[in-house]
Amino acid sequence: MMVSMSPIFRKVLSYVPFVLVLIDLRFEGVKCGKDSGVENHLEMGKKLLAAGQLADALSHFHAAVDGDPKNYVAYYRRATVYLAMGKSKSALPDLSKVIELKPDFTSARLQRGNLLLKQGKLDEAESDFKKVLKSNPSDKEEKEAQSQLKKSDEIQRLVAQARHDFDRRDYSSAAAHLDTVIETCVWDADSRELRAECFIQLDEMGKAISDLKAASKLRNDNTQAFYKLSTIYYNLGDHEMSLNEVRECLKLDPDHKQCFSHYKQVKKLNKQIQSAEELIQQQRYGEAVSKYESVMKTEPNVPQYTQQAKERICHCLAQDSQTAKAIEVCSEVLKSDPDNVNALKDRAEAYLQDEQYEEAIKDFEKAREQNENDRQIKEGLERAQRLLKQSQKRDYYKILGVKRTAQKKEIIKAYRKLAQQWHPDNFQDPEDKKKAEKKFIDIAQAKEVLTDPEMRSKFDQGEDPLDPESQQGGGHSHFRGGWENFQGFNPFGSGPFSFKFSYN
Repeated sequence: MMVSMSPIFRKVLSYVPFVLVLIDLRFEGVKCGKDSGVENHLEMGKKLLAAGQLADALSHFHAAVDGDPKNYVAYYRRATVYLAMGKSKSALPDLSKVIELKPDFTSARLQRGNLLLKQGKLDEAESDFKKVLKSNPSDKEEKEAQSQLKKSDEIQRLVAQARHDFDRRDYSSAAAHLDTVIETCVWDADSRELRAECFIQLDEMGKAISDLKAASKLRNDNTQAFYKLSTIYYNLGDHEMSLNEVRECLKLDPDHKQCFSHYKQVKKLNKQIQSAEELIQQQRYGEAVSKYESVMKTEPNVPQYTQQAKERICHCLAQDSQTAKAIEVCSEVLKSDPDNVNALKDRAEAYLQDEQYEEAIKDFEKAREQNENDRQIKEGLERAQRLLKQSQKRDYYKILGVKRTAQKKEIIKAYRKLAQQWHPDNFQDPEDKKKAEKKFIDIAQAKEVLTDPEMRSKFDQGEDPLDPESQQGGGHSHFRGGWENFQGFNPFGSGPFSFKFSYN
């Protein structure tokens, strides 16, 4: 039975053979283009690798792998670039792909064995080395495979011995064995974590921190390493580093119970310390003392925080002129840590306020032994020495019977009382009058110095502004005469002296 076809349909059929040929040619063209493109990328990548342009070479090898996912050469060359860039984790999958595509590629297998050995995957590394020896390797490959296989066996023995020593609490021996292991297995997180535990037990926290930091990078989800780092820093008194590390733990696992519990404690302590330091910056020393007392209550079991808190309380009390308390607290700090420079400086300042100049000098000198380049120590020592020398001459504060912290109003009040008591007109006997004149002049000079901010500042630094020697010939001449220079001087007001004392 004949099927009738429309003229148009017959015309379309007449073109089919030609269309099919075109399609075949197009597919062949794609195939040829793909092969040549991969080869071009491989060749260009090879040249760039030889020139040391690793990033550009890597881009070409990426393109070659994408263009032909079964091209083992492309994977191998990309792995070579990764190794040259120090990215062994990225190189390992590529080497495994090479071996999957070409199991007799001994160079790739030998390189993978070496990487596995560095990672501490000893069984897998030994398997690769043994297969290399069975695959008709070159003399060089055979020699390297035998050497690495022997090294792997030795490391297996050392790891077993280290674990045995650790179990029987011989941490020094265990750490020594692990030192040798890690020289070869540099990327072995397990060995570093075990050695860190040894160092913790040996109280070598700096070394433990170093191993745990390495382990946290070698294992992608190593929450335990971050937790241990945080607790070590916390127990060392470094609350800021502790907070940083526990946050890294929670980034990996927000529900990590140990890290979350520790985080709350560290955050609270950190907040209290920061608040206390802000108060010190604002010179609100009394409030800062209270805040540091709260720090000691928040963490009473870690001595470092108690010591640090007392050190800062010592500073606050010295700055707040609470000399007796400052000396007491600073002395507590120095009893535990005799070379604490900050406590020595603060106690020295408190001693100066308390006019114990010789004690202040001792503290400043001891602080200088610890830190010769501290300008504050140098200036404090010089000031203490001047004040000691000054105290052996005349002390305006003692003359008026006021403390060094006395306010101007208090100084004037003391002056008026003493001026009334020692005014020469109160004395009839010539000898008594002469003594009273000298005393009265001293009182007036003391008032003059201590009520003048500039002169008082000089005196507090150990320089007598009325001493001709200190002033190199200067001084205030109206104080250097005698009682005659005070005739007509009214210590209670202005104008000629006419005040009449009355005693009730």
